[in-house]
Amino acid sequence: MVPRNAQTLRYTLEVTPIQSKNYIDGAWAGSAKQFESVNPANTKEVVGTAPSSGKGEVDEAVAAAKSAYQTWRDLTWVKRAEYIDNLAQLLKRDIDEIATLITRECGKPINEGRADAVEALHMAQYMAGLGRMPNGYTVSSEIPAKDAFILRRPKGVIACIAPWNFPSAIPMWVILPSVLAGNTVVFKPAEQTPICGYKLTQLFEEAGFPAGVINLVQGDGESCGDPLVRHKDVAGILFTGSRAVGKYIQQVASGDLYKFVATEMGGKNATIILEDADLDIAVNACILGAFKTSGQRCVSTSRIIIDRKVETAFTERFLEKVTRIRVGDGLDESVFMGPLIEASGLHKWQLHNEKAREEGAEVLVDGKVLTGGAYANGNFVSPFVYRLEYRPNSFCLREEAFSPHVAIIPVSGMEQAVDVYNDTDYGLSMAVITEDYRKWRWVRDHAEYGLGYVNLPSIGAEVHLPFGGVKASGNGHPGAEGILESVTSRIAFTVNHAHEITMAQGLSTIV
Repeated sequence: MVPRNAQTLRYTLEVTPIQSKNYIDGAWAGSAKQFESVNPANTKEVVGTAPSSGKGEVDEAVAAAKSAYQTWRDLTWVKRAEYIDNLAQLLKRDIDEIATLITRECGKPINEGRADAVEALHMAQYMAGLGRMPNGYTVSSEIPAKDAFILRRPKGVIACIAPWNFPSAIPMWVILPSVLAGNTVVFKPAEQTPICGYKLTQLFEEAGFPAGVINLVQGDGESCGDPLVRHKDVAGILFTGSRAVGKYIQQVASGDLYKFVATEMGGKNATIILEDADLDIAVNACILGAFKTSGQRCVSTSRIIIDRKVETAFTERFLEKVTRIRVGDGLDESVFMGPLIEASGLHKWQLHNEKAREEGAEVLVDGKVLTGGAYANGNFVSPFVYRLEYRPNSFCLREEAFSPHVAIIPVSGMEQAVDVYNDTDYGLSMAVITEDYRKWRWVRDHAEYGLGYVNLPSIGAEVHLPFGGVKASGNGHPGAEGILESVTSRIAFTVNHAHEITMAQGLSTIV
């Protein structure tokens, strides 16, 4: 049994607000202006406070990163990977602390907090290993006396702007490939999860990264994010977030021809259930895809596109399971679905629900705002599920709700299912449930997506695979494994070993 005073101390440590600072050129610095980060399961609980940074702090951070780049880029990939390996050991050591902090600050259940922290660890392990893998290669020249090489060169200062829903994993997706390749970083966490960003930066410092290689600036998008993406010395921007902000960043960056942007901007994802589907797999895939992180994943299933032949059987089993979903504070291990991140997310959920009603949906599970008791101070809602015949230009079937808002859309056959899936501006994630390999192959080749799954949920990521979408979901430069392509330039380098100059196209030095 834990002594009473130990219980009191542990509780005190958990609820005492954490004071975050900026981290610039290897030093921690506060700010006169602060903002609070609250627990979405209990908005009376302040998880921590963080500096409300502006252009001045951004300028300092970019200058520090630019200066550090000159020496960091000269290290070998192996040496840079050793720093990342140091970080991996610290992430493994603090995995439970990070998981708990994620749950407190962004609300998702503790098992998802652990998964987020583990994914960050996996990315560190993967990048540390890549430090000893080939990062360039030789190719044959047309001239025997020449050697030709294709090499990767770092771009410079990279701005890493991360979302709140994966406050540990996604920062590692973008920061670690950047620094492994020889870039330096200015990291801006989401203003909803600044304390998670602060914790990660503390680990970078403890891992021994040289001053200026990793810099942290806290603040909102307008005051902090905007001067960061506009800064003339930022060579690349890695952004995960909303379509509107991602589009704005691309437009701003286009004014500087040298500035590269990789964006991942959400989706209107679907699970397609064909007539031969295993319904046990289908139900579980949709429960996980639709309601983990309370539907607040860019890859969440918000459309269930199902063959009419199995619709009734699936719907009965799916709804029975939906009604058993336990909503609550994510620190409770028995909770399946936590709160929405903030009041604006709750209002968006209500808007999409109302739009579904206006468009003639049959409401199957009428989601409610949960109040009173344990829900009194949180942003809690229950799932909203509806059935709606497909129609083009439907708001609720085409626009991202980012909440536990799910449509069941009956179709007649595989080809119509894919047509319905493609009828949205987004193209991020898709799952198909079928026992026929010919069918999933056809869906694979005709649906428009960046992440595809068979007999699995539409959610899930592995760090050694690219993560990103097409159309309005991204600009073709995915995160995780794919980011190495975004933060390096491929250069050609040719060496002549002969005493004469011989050109591949037949040119000579004869005058």
